Amino acid sequence: MLEDMIGWISAAILVMTISRQVYSQWRSRSIAGVSKWLFIGQLTASAGFTLYSYLVDNWVFVFANFFIFLTAVAGQFVYLRNKRLMNGAGKGTETGNATAASMPAGKRA
Repeated sequence: MLEDMIGWISAAILVMTISRQVYSQWRSRSIAGVSKWLFIGQLTASAGFTLYSYLVDNWVFVFANFFIFLTAVAGQFVYLRNKRLMNGAGKGTETGNATAASMPAGKRA
């Protein structure tokens, strides 16, 4: 029972940590320092680990790896969105959003 509790708590912490990273990338609208291969590798590994965990009947790892797989899917979509925004931004800012410094004085918040 204690072993399962340690596993579930650890899985929840890992899922929350990765989810927070994806959320931070979504909010920043930046791909700086993020490789497209990160999420491709994470998708592949998580799918394999989910299947393996199911086959060995380890539900803690089925849960953890499945949700890590879902965060990788979300992360890949965020990466692609951010890349599209950057490519469409032209000569503006890195993220495609105007910064306060680049806005006319009357338009600053």
